[in-house]
Amino acid sequence: MTGEAAQQVGPADEVAAAGTAPRGVSRMRWAILALLFASTVLNYVDRQTLSILAPLVQRDLNISDLGYARIVQFFLIAYTLAYLGAGWVTDRLGTRLSLALFVGWWSLANMATGLVNSAMALGGARAMLGLGEAGNYTAGPKAISEHFPPPERGFAFGAYTAGAMVGATISPPLIGWLALTHGWRAAFVATGALGFVWLVAWLAIYPRDRQAHAVAREPTPWAAILRERPLWGFALARLIADPVWYFYLFWFPKYLADERGMDLAGVAATAWIVYLAADFGSIGGGLFSGWLIRRGMTPVRSRLTAIGIAAVLAPLGMLISTTPAVPLTLAVAALVAFAHLIFQINMGTLIVDLYPTRVVATVFGFVAAGSGLGGIFSTQIVGQLVQSGNYPQIFLLMGLLHPVAALVAWGALRSQPRSRLRPA
Repeated sequence: MTGEAAQQVGPADEVAAAGTAPRGVSRMRWAILALLFASTVLNYVDRQTLSILAPLVQRDLNISDLGYARIVQFFLIAYTLAYLGAGWVTDRLGTRLSLALFVGWWSLANMATGLVNSAMALGGARAMLGLGEAGNYTAGPKAISEHFPPPERGFAFGAYTAGAMVGATISPPLIGWLALTHGWRAAFVATGALGFVWLVAWLAIYPRDRQAHAVAREPTPWAAILRERPLWGFALARLIADPVWYFYLFWFPKYLADERGMDLAGVAATAWIVYLAADFGSIGGGLFSGWLIRRGMTPVRSRLTAIGIAAVLAPLGMLISTTPAVPLTLAVAALVAFAHLIFQINMGTLIVDLYPTRVVATVFGFVAAGSGLGGIFSTQIVGQLVQSGNYPQIFLLMGLLHPVAALVAWGALRSQPRSRLRPA
């Protein structure tokens, strides 16, 4: 980053260092973080239940592949749109109540999936799941803003986000065992019911939101939030960068099978390495920016430094376009996943650093909606390229996205280095 850019980012750094720390460090913050991690694990288990059981469900309900694709799109569209409302609800109701409502809602939706008898009902149940699941990622940042000081926020953000990959890892054996033992309908009901076990612990441990009533009396107008130029830049940065993650999550195993000749057993035995690396990036990226803060760097500058490093590492994924040996392919893909999670975690923590607690969920929801849009649009483009056998072009394209996204994020802060939502 140039000296001019550093000077213009400076005021935001001062705000982040002085104005965003919680008024009192919560003694329960690590228990709260454990519950956020658990809710993210459940979030991904419930999300993946249908994808794992799709062949059984399609056969029993007579749903074609095209019909199944439409059902998945129902979820994605509802999930993306829900981010806009979920952030507003979180800031109005407070973290404790809002996350309880979100988890209860999506758990009921997952249980309801086990009761459907048609493709239309299945699509409706998964759309309801999407409406609830987005709230996990608006309430989490607000909880971190309330209970963790800046040096710990990156680690906290990364730790609870790592629950996604843990959920993705345990889902196949858990859901497979439930379906084989009790049937696919019981698998939906059982995994959904786990959310209510979590709910009891959450309501018992999380302190009541003392500021919730004050927030409800004096809500920050949407117009004021949308005038924040960095918000738009961060949303655009996520829209640009997150298709890389969607590609490696949904298409990379297919690439190994289609282009590298690996069978299902081979993919299952090796592809997990990529997603394990994502966990290391999630936690390590937060620890790294926290280490920079403890060494004297301001919070915002530490997040931007981590984002810059990720933007340098991620383009190495273009090497896969040359079809290297499979072990090297897996190593490079793991490096890209590692870099992307460093990028994502520090983008999220940057929002917590910059914006006051009363609006942080609304801001984060808007930015996360950019990620969802990136996933929806990129899925269509990638699908067309895959159908044409153009995997090398995909890897080259994906390698360009993180540097562009990092420049957009830096430019957003240069355009308005101090948030108007925070007192001068």
